[in-house]
Amino acid sequence: MSRSQPYFLGGCFLVFLMLFVGCSKKQSTETDAPAGIAVETESVPASLQQQPSDLLANTSRAVCYSGYRSGQHPDRGDGAVNPTSDQIREDLNLLADDAGFTLIRLYDSGENSKAVLRAIANNGLKIKVMLGIWLQAELSAHETCEWLNEPIPDETLQKNKQNNAEEIQRGIALANEFADVVVAVNVGNENLVDWNDHKVSDDSMMQYVKEVKGAIEQPVTVAENYKWWAQRGKKLAALVDFLAVHVYPVWEGRDIDDGMSYSIENLLEVREALPDARIVVSEAGWATEASEFEDRAGQSQQRRYYNELMAWAEKNNVTTFFFEAFDEDWKGDPGNAQGAEKHWGLYTIDRMPKQAMMESKPVEE
Repeated sequence: MSRSQPYFLGGCFLVFLMLFVGCSKKQSTETDAPAGIAVETESVPASLQQQPSDLLANTSRAVCYSGYRSGQHPDRGDGAVNPTSDQIREDLNLLADDAGFTLIRLYDSGENSKAVLRAIANNGLKIKVMLGIWLQAELSAHETCEWLNEPIPDETLQKNKQNNAEEIQRGIALANEFADVVVAVNVGNENLVDWNDHKVSDDSMMQYVKEVKGAIEQPVTVAENYKWWAQRGKKLAALVDFLAVHVYPVWEGRDIDDGMSYSIENLLEVREALPDARIVVSEAGWATEASEFEDRAGQSQQRRYYNELMAWAEKNNVTTFFFEAFDEDWKGDPGNAQGAEKHWGLYTIDRMPKQAMMESKPVEE
């Protein structure tokens, strides 16, 4: 899932919608899996089965987190308004104690992410982190990105390269400072697909990965859409320690009845192209409200997809980051309160649990 601004999970899915969405099928929620009922996964091809040693932090169940509340946002050119340290601790306690998550994904190496790592370390929280390194555009994708109406100026691209070099160093420093918390580092987020606005060349990405790998002990990856990995990822797959793969069936016109089967098809496409690669699902989710796909969104649909996805992930030893922990109203079109980008959370922006979280956390053995 891409962001049309630094640390922004925005417009890319509008392109997904245009590229992939066919006629929407009427949503049925009557087959929503009851709480606690195991989802049948016997038909999953054996080629997606991994070993327990392939899991990150010994868990299949993980969540994406940033934590911006109403009135807060990352730096969009005029400075960031970050969550307070008390708010971060509240979020982390909720995710760890109430939801039972022990692994989260962060998207950048800025001040907010540093505050999250510090909160985990200083409070002895039982949470590990896949740390992100956010990369800005080094190439102008105005001819292929739907929401770029004109070329990005060369001076901006050059400045972005300097910013990216600095962000790489911040990520390296955080991974080393919080080595007991950071279990993996993700370099970039959907920077290689043609339809995004923060594009980086394949060669530059490979150099960034080599730089990070040479400076830290943790495994290093790159997060990309499943189609990119399957069609163009061979060289990069040979360099990273595992593949971080994004799948979003709802953005590709699928309703909930096809959600899990289509996700498996996506991952099989990656596995068939890169049979020896270790796979981590670094983003998969279902919006609970969305003007873009209306009746295909909803809490019951999210609950069913979450339950099916997590049951599959546990069975197949695939660490899977559900997108995302909390709704964030700063994302997407400010004039569209019903836009999908604002409604991917397992919790509302006020930290109230949605249906998927109205169940007990996994029983500890």
